[in-house]
Amino acid sequence: MPLDPSGSPGSSTMPKQNAFYAQSGGVTAVINASACGVIETARRHRSRIGRLYAGRNGILGALDEELIDTGRETAQAIAALRHTPGGAFGSARYKLRSLEQDRAEYERLIAVFRAHDIGYFFYNGGGDSADTCLKVSQLGATLGYPITAIHVPKTVDNDLPITDCCPGFGSVAKYVAVSTREAALDVASMAKTSTRVFILEVMGRHAGWIAAASGLAGSGTGEPPHIILFPEVPFDRAAFLARVQACVARYEYCVIVVSEGVRNPDGRFLADAGTTDAFGHRQLGGVAAVVADLVRSELKLKYHYAIADYLQRSARHIASKVDVEQAYAVGRAAVELALRGENAVMPTIVRRSDRPYRWSIGTAPLTRVANREKMMPRHFITADGFGITAAARRYLAPLVRGEAYPPYRDGLPDYVRLRNIPVPKKLPPRG
Repeated sequence: MPLDPSGSPGSSTMPKQNAFYAQSGGVTAVINASACGVIETARRHRSRIGRLYAGRNGILGALDEELIDTGRETAQAIAALRHTPGGAFGSARYKLRSLEQDRAEYERLIAVFRAHDIGYFFYNGGGDSADTCLKVSQLGATLGYPITAIHVPKTVDNDLPITDCCPGFGSVAKYVAVSTREAALDVASMAKTSTRVFILEVMGRHAGWIAAASGLAGSGTGEPPHIILFPEVPFDRAAFLARVQACVARYEYCVIVVSEGVRNPDGRFLADAGTTDAFGHRQLGGVAAVVADLVRSELKLKYHYAIADYLQRSARHIASKVDVEQAYAVGRAAVELALRGENAVMPTIVRRSDRPYRWSIGTAPLTRVANREKMMPRHFITADGFGITAAARRYLAPLVRGEAYPPYRDGLPDYVRLRNIPVPKKLPPRG
């Protein structure tokens, strides 16, 4: 049954235990807002939850028994997390293997939880993190130490299933749409004698949600971006070059937004670097340069390209207010769900209406979330594969609305750095 964003948990006879919170994977402009939601809500339920520890560098903090006592931070410092980007406790790309593959790793995790009387596990991340959270919920019963494990959704890629959107996405979408609009004005003003083609590379390995958000930069005929390249649409070299040429001929310039995960018709990434990351994902080597070289070699047009990279996911100064509110809400809901007796679930965003935009909190079992990706639906992409449809605009527009500026000091954002005081270790180092 969905929770109202201002709801509270029901009664429970669960014994008082400590909790563990960790951040996982690539961070976002609002992941700390979720941390704020978790910590502040846990503090309001001290009769039910003892201490709340955070893992230094994600799940590694549990495996290495490097725990941070969030109770040593002031209420003001925790509240400031709501407007601070990055991962306040450190994040990590680390995926637990199956119990059969590495039983010792799970036994170590349970040993640390047992030593510190941890009965609640809140894991803030994407699809791979949901898998880890599910495994932790299952291993407790297997190894004789029950753990209530709740996944807190986070990913700029917006590719978690079931939830309408993912905290972290709305802010990166806003950044990309604003950057596209501003860069386009720059290029347009110089196109007659200078750059004709501008290419912006954005994140999105398999799903083109971030690239799609750039389409909010313009809505009228001829307004940039003129071309969006999605992972869901195989790259058609001839059609792409023809479209670039036509845009330059008609508007004097062409603005292109390309998702890092664009693929050739044979399924290979345009920018496959030939290596993999800690989760086993292919490392990508810069698709903007590949597209730019094609423009240079085939069309002989002057170009510039930019790679948004970490800038897009860390830009808290231009975060979406909706995104900040949703990030905090799922953190709060995670604690409330745990106190309600839920386990192996994830709070979700449920869209109630587009105009006016209304949403609430629901839940999803991790068995339906872990290791699954939500791609852009085809009806969100124009028939030619180079733009977004009206349906996509209706979906995207509410997610970038509202401003939630951080406080400023001397002209710069005033972000918080926590003290991150460690908890004394009780176990020998893991082997």
